[in-house]
Amino acid sequence: MLKNKIYILILLVTLGFSSCGEYQKVLNKGKVEEQYAMATKLYEEQKYNKAIQLFEKVTPSYRGKPQMERIQFMVAQSHYNTKLYTLAAYYYDKFVKNYPKSSKIEEAAYLSAHSHFLASPAFSLDQKDTNEAITALQNFLFKYPESEHSAEANENIKILTKKLEKKSFEIAKQYYHTEDYIAAIVAFDNLLGEFLGTSYKEEALYLKFMSAYKLGMNSFIIKKETRLNDAKKAFDRFKRSFPKSDYIPELEKLVKNLDEELNSIIALKTETNGL
Repeated sequence: MLKNKIYILILLVTLGFSSCGEYQKVLNKGKVEEQYAMATKLYEEQKYNKAIQLFEKVTPSYRGKPQMERIQFMVAQSHYNTKLYTLAAYYYDKFVKNYPKSSKIEEAAYLSAHSHFLASPAFSLDQKDTNEAITALQNFLFKYPESEHSAEANENIKILTKKLEKKSFEIAKQYYHTEDYIAAIVAFDNLLGEFLGTSYKEEALYLKFMSAYKLGMNSFIIKKETRLNDAKKAFDRFKRSFPKSDYIPELEKLVKNLDEELNSIIALKTETNGL
């Protein structure tokens, strides 16, 4: 029994080396036709990395020939299946551009957009790829509104938009926590203006008020009155939007501080004018 297992193991290893040797031989010294045949075989066996190397070898020889349409699609698919989504998007885009009459044009267009979607990074990173993905998905929906992929494309746009929304909120919140209150107010306004139905609205309006409050209370006298009144406006907006918020009692106490400070400024002005 043990001898049989050892024999099978040796046979498998030998076959592996033989297969590897054949691949290297075709890759380095094979004719173009042999390379193309092996690339297609490896692609069908889902050995995509090896297939890609062979496709790269044969591409110059098949450029402009009928086989090139199939090669380009398989190259794009190989990158997609190995999760190299940025490269996959590039090759799908190339396929769409080069073969607008292909029977696979819609599939390639969708997979290009979906590759952009999958390449979108975490919200904490630069969102250039996320914006590109949204544009790609919107372009796909514009061109193929009745596609079977429409529902998924729309859902992916929502996911990406939510990511941008979170990024925008976290940036504004970071300004607040680093006490850059002017930048925080601008950033919260940008968030609320760009994402009208944002789920962060209550917290964003709360932190915008807190930013305006702290900015106003700690301002030099020349800007203090204007900033205190801006803080009161921020509170009014919050209360209109969320009249039953748990934050209201806290904010109403702070508004009393604003009123007291404003009264002190008015009293000082009156006294100064009297002199």
